[in-house]
Amino acid sequence: MSARGKRKDDEDHASEGDAPPKKTFKKDSEETDEIVVCEISKNRRVMVRNWQGKIVVDIREFYVKDGKEMPGKKGFSLSLDQWNVLRNHVEEIDKAVNENS
Repeated sequence: MSARGKRKDDEDHASEGDAPPKKTFKKDSEETDEIVVCEISKNRRVMVRNWQGKIVVDIREFYVKDGKEMPGKKGFSLSLDQWNVLRNHVEEIDKAVNENS
């Protein structure tokens, strides 16, 4: 267990680029095209964006840090294939929601 504690201390002082990724949002050097489609609630939104050269539908929670809105880790991205599968099942989803309401 002491190795874990020591590893964490090493991360804080690491100057090399091979440190493990942190759990905060990091923008890539590439430009990202983001289109906010809708706000589901105060902190949740649906966006279509280009991520690593692929178009994704991103449904994610956001939080405010230092006055800036940042994407949280709670959420998911759908590839276009996954989005099409979901879209093709909307009627079935609506029917199930209505039956259970």
